[in-house]
Formats: sequence, structure tokens, C-alpha cells
Amino acid sequence: MNRLTVFAPAGVELRAPALKLAKHRLTGLGFEVTLDISVRARHQRFAGDDEARLATLYRVADAAPSVAMACRGGYGLTRLLDRIDWTRIARSVEQGSRWVGFSDLTALQLGLLAHTGASSWHGPMACDDFGRSDEAGGVDEITRDCFAEAMSGELEAVGFRAEPGFDGLAVRGKLWGGNLAMVVSLLGTPHWPKVKGGVLFLEDVNEPPYRVERMLLQLQQAGVLQGQKAVLLGAFSDWRKSPMDRGYTLKSAVSHLRSVCSTPILTGLPFGHVPTKVMLPVGVRVQLLVQGRDVLIGW
Repeated sequence: MNRLTVFAPAGVELRAPALKLAKHRLTGLGFEVTLDISVRARHQRFAGDDEARLATLYRVADAAPSVAMACRGGYGLTRLLDRIDWTRIARSVEQGSRWVGFSDLTALQLGLLAHTGASSWHGPMACDDFGRSDEAGGVDEITRDCFAEAMSGELEAVGFRAEPGFDGLAVRGKLWGGNLAMVVSLLGTPHWPKVKGGVLFLEDVNEPPYRVERMLLQLQQAGVLQGQKAVLLGAFSDWRKSPMDRGYTLKSAVSHLRSVCSTPILTGLPFGHVPTKVMLPVGVRVQLLVQGRDVLIGW
């Protein structure tokens, strides 16, 4: 039976009912689920102080479960990046551990890729996805099934529908990315993966279009977007319109970005701070094919 450990490496987890529900649902998928002690740790807004959360990463890595799934993101991993023994995390990957999460987990995943080349999975988190109450919609079926297939080794591709205009696009490159704010925060640090000719995917939450545009332009002006073979944009959710926008939307931001960047920028990737999210293998070489509006990412 696959061993799955739920751990808290960043923000404090206060949703006890969600943890219980997540454990029940993940067990139903055939996993032997362990809740790490960090899911009950408390220190200000964090799941334990920095020393405790660093110890959490090592405890999980040394145990090398089949799946290491974060219960939530929040904020906190940036504090740890300069201190992490990356080879210790990578050793667990070599032993078969698949580290899964998104949002703040982007910092851990990209740091791991930058320092060791080890892969991880951008995917659901325990409380945010598997712990969602039935009244709130429950766990999304696509998210659940995609996760189960990926963790069993059966998933070899994901697909989605993009805007028209990219029919015939075919590229190969390393898949990488994650939360846009976290990706940008790593620029200029030792934890930045120097990926050239890759396929970069991005998403964010609570960021209005002008701030999304500003971060994307920073990546363009730093030469990052221009150095990729394709950019995939997921969901940019839960932002509020401003009376100052006056017709300016996320579509406007993407349109402007395309006017200054020749790299193909595709929208519609089902991923982000939304219920439906596919699994994306970070640090793995993929092939991206577009036929009409249908996009396939295979590995």
C-alpha cells in the first residue's frame, strides 16, 4: 500500500475537520495516510517556528513516504530556503517519494529543481482539496482522479482547451513553474532554476490583472519568458475589479504581454487556486502539442 504523509511546511493549519475529511478521502483512494505532527503545530501564522518547520521537511524526507502531500500553503517556505539541505530532500525523491502541493510549495519545488534537478508534482493539497466539505462542493472528481493516476504511475499526459491561434504548435522542454508571485520572488536568488527552452506554467490568487501583468512583465524583462518554448497560464482567481480598470481585464494584460513577447502564451490550463486542477510534473521533460484548440502535455 502506498504510504502518504500529510505535513505542514508553511502556514498554520487550523481546519481540523478538513484534515479528518482529507484523511478519510485519501484512505479511500488506497493510501495509508499519516498526519505528521506539524499539521497541529502553532507559531504565529506558521505551522511551527522556522526550526520546527525545517525539522518537518527533514522528518518527512527521511521517512521517504510514497507521497509527501502538504496540507496547505500560505507563507513560510521562503524563510527556509537558505537553510535547507537540498540533497536530503532529493534523496527521498530518489527513494520514490513524490512531493505534492502548490501555492507556497512552489518555493520548495523550484528550489529543489534548482539545487538538485530533482522532480516534484504541482498538484492538490490535503485540506484545500481533499478536505473541502460537501457543502462547499467536495473534492473535484478530475482533481481526485488525476492525482490518483499520477501517484500510481499511470498518468502520462494531461490535456486542456486553449484559445484559438496555436494550432500546430509542437515543442519539447522541461516543465516548470507554479504560483506566479512565488516564481517572481525567486528571481536573482540561488534558488532560481535556470531553465532555458522550457515550458513554464503559472497561476495566482488574489492578484488583480495589473499586478499579474507587472509580474509577467518582470519575467519578460528578465529574459525568462523569452527564453521558454511556451508559457501556460492557469487560473488567476479571487481578485476584485477596480473602478480604475475601466475595461482593463486579465485578457488585456495577456494581450499586451503577447505584443512584447514572441514566446507562445497559452491560456486555459486547469490549475491554480481553483477546485479543478491537473497534475503537473515539475522538472520533467515534456512534449506539448496543439491540435486546433486541444492542448496535450505528455511526458
